[in-house]
Amino acid sequence: MAFHLLPKEEKFFKLFEAQAAYNTKAVKTFKELVKSWDEKSAAFEVIREIEHEADITTHEIYDKLNRTFITPFDREDIHQLASEMDDIVDMVQSLCNRMHLYHIHNSTPDLVVLVDILDQAVDAIRKAIADLQDKDKTRRVLDYCIEINRLENTGDHARDMALSKLFEGQPDPIDVMKWKEIYELVEAAVDKCEDIANTIETILVKQA
Repeated sequence: MAFHLLPKEEKFFKLFEAQAAYNTKAVKTFKELVKSWDEKSAAFEVIREIEHEADITTHEIYDKLNRTFITPFDREDIHQLASEMDDIVDMVQSLCNRMHLYHIHNSTPDLVVLVDILDQAVDAIRKAIADLQDKDKTRRVLDYCIEINRLENTGDHARDMALSKLFEGQPDPIDVMKWKEIYELVEAAVDKCEDIANTIETILVKQA
């Protein structure tokens, strides 16, 4: 059944849009933090608050799913999309926690590059989610998914370049371990964006 035949179920899409907005806000806040690193920045608390609000929205989707007989697309796809979208903010929060735990005193240009790629990816997701309900914009949504896949490949390359620099000269092994995990966590978030794109593509194929 086409999306436009189910106007009473539009709230699912509004909730997904809210999730996408939380993702972009969290990543952009983290991006500004890594560009101007400050261990006492208020950005850490802002991200914690975003993560809390995002969790509430995700649980609202699950609750609505349990109470709704007719859904705009397959129930398992709604659950999967909601779960994957929620993972992004959780991963940003985990990055903040890990950097605090490791007593990171500075950012790096490589981290800024990786987070910028993540920022582009979550923005493409936001645009795809905004158009998901409109069947006439299927091609545009697919283009956003293709862009996310491209960004995932770019992120892989940027992570590899960042990791290679860690082993130049005679690095401190502890610093190498810390930064390796941080870089890989950012790339894992970009990978999660690709998972979301794949789920969106699956939804579109089923609705074709």
